[in-house]
Order: sequence, then structure tokens, then C-alpha cells
Amino acid sequence: MASDRQARLDALLDKADIREALERFSRGMDRFDKAQYLSAFWDDAESAAGPFVGNADDCWDWAVPMHEAGQLLTHHALLQSNIDLDGDSAHSETYYLFVARNRDESVVLAGGRYIDRLERRGDEWRIALRTNIIEWATLPPAIPPPFSDVPDIAVNGVSSRSREDPSYQRPLVNKRAPNNPANDA
Repeated sequence: MASDRQARLDALLDKADIREALERFSRGMDRFDKAQYLSAFWDDAESAAGPFVGNADDCWDWAVPMHEAGQLLTHHALLQSNIDLDGDSAHSETYYLFVARNRDESVVLAGGRYIDRLERRGDEWRIALRTNIIEWATLPPAIPPPFSDVPDIAVNGVSSRSREDPSYQRPLVNKRAPNNPANDA
């Protein structure tokens, strides 16, 4: 019983490490943080995304200028993952939702799956092979972001595709003056 429990705990830890690698890809791409993006992949990894097939570094060089030219921001939201562990290798299928706010103020929604082969080298899990399957896309009507007309809203920082994004701030602090609009009524 104890060994079964330990095996389950080991599998949970491996799957958590794998999910963290998948999340580093998404955050790195959305924040234009190349180091974080590349930390999700082994140096010899292969990635297939749209018409691109090659290594992760070259995929970055292909994808970032495209995103920068066309979009103000992107969100690569990861949904459920199915992870099959097999010793020091694993295969995963991760559903995703991609949202982009384009420079022309339109919004793109797309969904699909990342199909990955991951490898543990030493104590670290990273992607060794990725195939991106885009299954649908739509261009819904765009509306302004909520509260975009409130002048003080940007004091805490605005979304940035760089390490200037508020998510990198340590410690995180609120720079806005206390205000409760409910008390103004």
C-alpha cells in the first residue's frame, strides 16, 4: 500500500512539473519573454506550429514578429491536460484557448490542442516534440475592455509584452488610491 501511494505521489509531482513546463511556454509567448518560452523546450526540441516546423528558438523568431505586427496582446490559456507517463518520457494532450486583441481592435478567438512528447533529463521535464493542432477560430465583435475609460486604472500598470508587465512585480503593490465606487452612490 505504501509503495502504491509513493508511486502515485511521484506521478503527481511529475505531472505538476510537466504542467509547469507547458505554462512557461504560454507565459513566455504572451509576455514576449524569450528565456521563459525557451525554458519549456529542450535545446534539440522540434516544434510544429501552423506552417512552421523547426526548433523552438527558430519558432520564437518566426512567431514573435507575427504576433507583434498583428496583435496588441495575446492569451494562450491552457485548459485540461491528459498526461501519460512512461519513465523519463511522457506524452500529453493539452486543450487551449487562444485570444488575441489585434492592432485594428478586432479580437480573434481560436482553440485547439498541443500534442507534446516530453522528456525528463536529470530532474527536469521539458518539451522534446510539439505539434499544435488548431481546430477552430472566430472573429467575434470587439468591445472596449471594461473600465478602459477610467483614467486612474493604468496606475497599477497596463498589460505589457515584456518584463514590465505587473505580473513580474515583486512584491506586488497597489499604486492606486483607495476608492470604493459603491460608497459614492
